[in-house]
Amino acid sequence: MSTAVSPLAPATTPEMPAIDGMRIATAQAGIRYRNRTDVLFAAFDKGTTVAGVLTRSKCPSAPVEWCRARLKGGTARALVVNSGNANAFTGKSGRAATQLTARLAARANDCDVDDVFLASTGVIGEPLDATKFDGVMQTLVESAAPGRFLDAAKAIMTTDTFPKVATAQARIGKTTVTVNGIAKGAGMIAPDMATMLSFVFTDAPIAAPVLQKLLSEAVTDTFNAVTIDGDTSTSDTLLAFATGAASARGAPRIARANDPRLKGFARALHAVLGNLAEQVARDGEGARKLVEIRIEGAASDKSARRIAMSIANSPLVKTAIAGEDANWGRVVMAVGKAGEPADRDKLSIWFNGIRVAARGARDPSYDEAMVSETMKKPEIELRVSLGIGKGRDRVLTCDLTKEYVAINGDYRS
Repeated sequence: MSTAVSPLAPATTPEMPAIDGMRIATAQAGIRYRNRTDVLFAAFDKGTTVAGVLTRSKCPSAPVEWCRARLKGGTARALVVNSGNANAFTGKSGRAATQLTARLAARANDCDVDDVFLASTGVIGEPLDATKFDGVMQTLVESAAPGRFLDAAKAIMTTDTFPKVATAQARIGKTTVTVNGIAKGAGMIAPDMATMLSFVFTDAPIAAPVLQKLLSEAVTDTFNAVTIDGDTSTSDTLLAFATGAASARGAPRIARANDPRLKGFARALHAVLGNLAEQVARDGEGARKLVEIRIEGAASDKSARRIAMSIANSPLVKTAIAGEDANWGRVVMAVGKAGEPADRDKLSIWFNGIRVAARGARDPSYDEAMVSETMKKPEIELRVSLGIGKGRDRVLTCDLTKEYVAINGDYRS
């Protein structure tokens, strides 16, 4: 874990209200790190529903497989997350580690083993010694308390430089409900579900199938619209837990995805995921620039997304931005290689609102001094107009610096 906080980190951290029907605890189990918390435990009251979106990687971690098999049940009583070891590419021992972890949590929390959800993050390929959980599990269950979301976010950090939390409120009927989220992620970040680990908690009484639909829709323009390095993790996990405790305050139970009372909640969920996704982009390993890429005039929205990702994942574009160089030639390259409809002679490009290229050539009014000055800013908006349709999209990324190489060059050391 890096010790220097990213210069792009949010200036303030929101106050995270407690959510009825759940409790949190963290501990030092010595999974990989010394003298820091590396295990998160959350306990949920009976009746809690769960939904999830998991990595599409063909080499998923053991915890991902464990969650995928249990999401069908739709109920949850516990969550156990560890940092420092991904428990991925660990064969039979990895599956045994998930089983042992779940059994330990179920026994300590007095619940069914299939209502325990797991996630792991860290080094791939190293066996996870799950017996280390045995030394802390009972203490975790006994010490779990309301709130503590910031502590939870800190416990799941790896190369993150700051904990990522977000909160929002909405009304279901006449009752106010809360949506809290935490996330971790700084490297090996590329959209293919919900890139990184993220956990969302609410007291809203929402049936599991409804929660699943809302979550699956919300990732499209949040976590699936952020990329750091183009690499999809084996461990990507997004889980949402709804305790339903707000029903005691009059909130109606929502059993249909098209219930009009869900509109405010859906907006709150999207806001929390979007906030967390931006924090992940701000904490990209070694990042010094937050980059927002906007595509317009594409053949379709889907085409715009592919072009945006081609630009966002280009090492040449990202290193140019790191060097504060508005190198529109590299942007043209990334548009051209995307394999999507494009007309070179209709292409226009802007950096922070300054047009540098128009209709397939350098802008006639291009001013090097003006462009160089805007490229010094910590936030860069790169806008591209293809001029061939109505498709548009937006993605977030960051620059690519020497620090990224340094962090990943000695990650296992």
